Amino acid sequence: MRFLVDESCDVALGKALVEAGNDVLEIRLIRPGAEDEWVVSLAVSEDRILLTEDKDFGWLIYAHGHKAIGVIFLRYPV
Repeated sequence: MRFLVDESCDVALGKALVEAGNDVLEIRLIRPGAEDEWVVSLAVSEDRILLTEDKDFGWLIYAHGHKAIGVIFLRYPV
């Protein structure tokens, strides 16, 4: 699968996905501090599923009607 890992995610996530044979781009490596709109545009242009811990992406995509291939919002138990 093709993933785009937001910089809000743990570094180990990208590594694990690559080791499992996935095609992974990580925002922290290609453009740290990128605007959310740019991240969504990159995910769409590269047909990647966005992985994030940032709730703002749901608001950006669904409330504002931005196109998206898919977004997986990760929540970890505290």
